[in-house]
Amino acid sequence: MLGKIKTPVVAVLCCVGLGAGVAGCDGDAMDNWDPFAPSSPTSEAAAISGTEKITVAGRSVNVSCSGEPAKDRPVVVLLHGGGDGLDKMAALQKALSAKNRVCSYDRLGAGASDQPDGPQDFAGTGRILTGVLDRVAGDHPVVLAGHSLGGLIAARYAPDHQDRVKGLVLMDATPPTMTNDIEKAIPETAEGPAGELRAQNLAIFQGRNPEKLVVADGEVRSAGDIPVEVVRHGKPYLEALPEYGPRLERAWAAGQRKWLALSSRGRLSTAADSGHYIYVDQPDVAARAIDRVTAEAARQATQGG
Repeated sequence: MLGKIKTPVVAVLCCVGLGAGVAGCDGDAMDNWDPFAPSSPTSEAAAISGTEKITVAGRSVNVSCSGEPAKDRPVVVLLHGGGDGLDKMAALQKALSAKNRVCSYDRLGAGASDQPDGPQDFAGTGRILTGVLDRVAGDHPVVLAGHSLGGLIAARYAPDHQDRVKGLVLMDATPPTMTNDIEKAIPETAEGPAGELRAQNLAIFQGRNPEKLVVADGEVRSAGDIPVEVVRHGKPYLEALPEYGPRLERAWAAGQRKWLALSSRGRLSTAADSGHYIYVDQPDVAARAIDRVTAEAARQATQGG
């Protein structure tokens, strides 16, 4: 089992797998919810302070908000990686809330939110995210800042919600073609730890994970002319896997560059002293990137685009 392989790449890639695509839930409430219907923000959006359970499409979703709404500044919404929860991002949320309204939430199957009934996909994840944004941001624009799987979800969501998402920060986000990348980097004939890692991650992408996320590769679509910052790790932890590690590192780096196609205002940088958890290893780097994107999104709104 992969749990017996004592290398950093196993834990991280399993996390990457857990964070590689999300979902739609079973049940009448989800089936009858039109994700493209106009949202209905409420005047209570800014009322949440601290952690609270809200109901989205009949499901209990754990959310946390802090900081006061600032005039003309978007609400920052943090999206955690696979296998994590909003508690992992609590320190970053606290730091950002000094001058921003910041919220985070547990996806279905994560943290203190309800479990999904069945397999999830990106469309369902988008429906849950829309419901969360309606409640925590109301009619305010938002900046989505996601780590790993959270970054992938944010990047898939933004192109279809350009009226609301005005900036993106992707912190070592799962690449858009992660399944194909692993299949190419580690051949099917690989044995030992590499073969086990390949099999485990492909299973995770097929939905065998706590969130029941079915991960599908896809092209990067434009999210408009919004500010986008892609921050990748600087410590090559993927090279810990003998023979195939360097290939995985190259594939990951290429995947980060692919995300720049989200916007003509995309920027790629490297957190030199960070492994996969950039916001933990170098929280100042993460915070500055989010602050820059939020400030630029506010300027664009003031200037009319």
